[in-house]
Amino acid sequence: MTTAKRDTYTPETLLAVAVHVFNERGYDGTSMEHLSQAAGISKSSIYHHVAGKEELLRRAVSRAIDGLFGILDEPGAQRGRAVARIEYVTRRTVEVLMDELPYVTLLLRVRGNTQTERWALERRREFDQRVAGLLEAAVADG
Repeated sequence: MTTAKRDTYTPETLLAVAVHVFNERGYDGTSMEHLSQAAGISKSSIYHHVAGKEELLRRAVSRAIDGLFGILDEPGAQRGRAVARIEYVTRRTVEVLMDELPYVTLLLRVRGNTQTERWALERRREFDQRVAGLLEAAVADG
């Protein structure tokens, strides 16, 4: 009895492959065919997990953005003197950047060509503004 090869990809493993290909080829230079070849599965198998390339991009940049914004909600970023909070945020930001490096790399490469990219750029600006606010508070505290 022969069994057909099962699709062993999960949305998470497919996302990791997509991020690798996006970082290698650029988002605009990546087709669904490139993604299916890199994953070793058919395009229809990819569509079983996601609506398309843009959804993969949204999930990828969301992972990076959520990690960064999550820092700002942690107690170390919320309580204490401003200088201690900025030190905490800086340290935790480096940790997130290292833990999520491929996702952050992709986030830093978005140019604003799609709705998802424009959303990601806006969220990046919002994060930067919140961190700048912490810096201003630290300066004001001396």
